[in-house]
Amino acid sequence: MQRMRTWKKRVHRTTPVALLAILLQAGNALAMTVPASGSFAYDLYDIGVNQILLGPVGFTGGVACMCVAAILAIRQMILPAAGVVLGGAFLLRANTVVETIGALIS
Repeated sequence: MQRMRTWKKRVHRTTPVALLAILLQAGNALAMTVPASGSFAYDLYDIGVNQILLGPVGFTGGVACMCVAAILAIRQMILPAAGVVLGGAFLLRANTVVETIGALIS
């Protein structure tokens, strides 16, 4: 029984240090860029980003999210409303998000 207690104490002391070491370890950085025009990936990018996300579908979704957020805020559901506002803002400002997505993502 004593062995188990000392083992648990040792695990509880070393776990945060191990997690910190894992989080601080450098990983590979990935950069997202627009695919070359004429390729299959560019066609998917054009349909998914330019025509849907940056088009009327994305704008309508952003406005709908803002309306839902307003209803949630009126009902005193502040935390869900904040999440919906963030999602709606992402949809409404998708063009700037798409432009900055070329930044390094690790």
